[in-house]
Amino acid sequence: MNVALIGASGQAGSRILKELSDRGHAVTAIARDPQKIAKLPHVKATAGDAYDQAGLTALLKDHDVVVSAVHFTASDPRILIDAAKASDAGRYLVVGGAGSLEVAPGVMLVNTPEFPEAYKAEALAGAHFLDLLRKEKVLDWTFLSPSALFEAGQRTGMFRLGGDQLLVGAGGSRISFEDYAVALVDEIERPAHHRRRFTVGY
Repeated sequence: MNVALIGASGQAGSRILKELSDRGHAVTAIARDPQKIAKLPHVKATAGDAYDQAGLTALLKDHDVVVSAVHFTASDPRILIDAAKASDAGRYLVVGGAGSLEVAPGVMLVNTPEFPEAYKAEALAGAHFLDLLRKEKVLDWTFLSPSALFEAGQRTGMFRLGGDQLLVGAGGSRISFEDYAVALVDEIERPAHHRRRFTVGY
């Protein structure tokens, strides 16, 4: 497939880029500084600004799938959503956050007393992004939330999928960037969560 990846040089974005490349997909890898994008097969590094709707729309044209892997506090969800719609991309996948996942009926993780203050702004911005997507009538979107601990690790291909509830395993609630990338690219290749949020964890 032809995939456009916004935020291709970031922690999650770089792992998604490698997974897409390894599976043979053609990727337009977009970042503010294309020099920071890994040089991989089937990858075209491209400069792009998440706040430039017209520029983004042009970059996203002629792609089967658009993936957004930018920080919520470093972008405008309306610009990203509108650019994806205007580009006529077939699908739009968002690297989500764990803060909007439920830990009890109607209780989001971000609203629990133990949630770190340092991550609260990003988590609330992610919840807002998800709310906007849920009101979207045209775009075929998917929002993939990681587990609470989202960090560098190994690509094992062994993980669980869930819905709107935080996944907690024997080692707590966690997922590696590498296995998150596997789950996201699996969703690109075998769509199962149209206009829905889902989550991945061990």
